[in-house]
Amino acid sequence: MPTSWPTPPCSSRPGDAVLFENRDWVVSREGLEHRATGYFIARETLPARRADGYWDWPLQLSEKTWCGVRSFREAFLAALDAGGIAPDSKLTLSFALGFGTRLPGPDTEEFTALADLVRFAAPKSSAAATPAPRRPARALAVGA
Repeated sequence: MPTSWPTPPCSSRPGDAVLFENRDWVVSREGLEHRATGYFIARETLPARRADGYWDWPLQLSEKTWCGVRSFREAFLAALDAGGIAPDSKLTLSFALGFGTRLPGPDTEEFTALADLVRFAAPKSSAAATPAPRRPARALAVGA
């Protein structure tokens, strides 16, 4: 169900009928456009997938700091529906892989990418980064 938010008009092409809109995105016959940045995803590229079957757009948009997962997901699904494109299980996995999992917190847009969860953290104290003391070299027995 479309929801209209009072935000500055985006640069949608004149004459384009708005099929769906939320606070961040506008869906038209031409594609999907981010209101604040003007980032545009053409209709014909919506079903783009990578060689492993994951959907390209959720993975690409997860790299954008300005992209909130909830509003993008809502608009992306509306754009797929408007274009008659059926989502599959790889779409859900693409969102999870790109945007990560929700961590407890008051901000509903607060997500951590899975890649950030599995990276090794830098040592927190300088003591942990100090190398072990060197031991004196042992003398080799020659001719023994």
